[in-house]
Amino acid sequence: MNGMAAGELAVYRCTVLPEWIDYNGHMSEAFYVLAFGFATDHVMDQLGLDEPYRMQTGNSLYTVEAHVRYLAETGLGAELEITTAIAGSGPKKLHLAHEMHAGGRLIATEELLALHVNQQSGRSEAFPAAITGNIDAFGRAAGPAPDWIGRKVSA
Repeated sequence: MNGMAAGELAVYRCTVLPEWIDYNGHMSEAFYVLAFGFATDHVMDQLGLDEPYRMQTGNSLYTVEAHVRYLAETGLGAELEITTAIAGSGPKKLHLAHEMHAGGRLIATEELLALHVNQQSGRSEAFPAAITGNIDAFGRAAGPAPDWIGRKVSA
């Protein structure tokens, strides 16, 4: 994926499965996180951090912090669309902002911080120049970070 043109990250789509439904008849909170995880994998592929990259380099992204907001319930068979913006980055880190929609409405968000880690040493490593270029290109295309980034949990 090196040398890709700047543009928006592709939307990740999935359908709420029967096993994702809890005892209240709604999608369980754990499966919001699962769907966001799949969206992160989708972003990794677009940035060039795909399976061949991971196999060749032994490097991958590790999520070190995440903040999920559950804004609305959804149920069985709902078609989910997750859009992602690059909210920030550094030599070894990536800050993502996921927004989950169902039926055209925003139902959840996830903000996460991930580190680029060498799986053998367990230590963070700088992204290669080609990956940094992809991150920068998609980050520019995304525009400003969403206004909900950086919030904290409070009573």
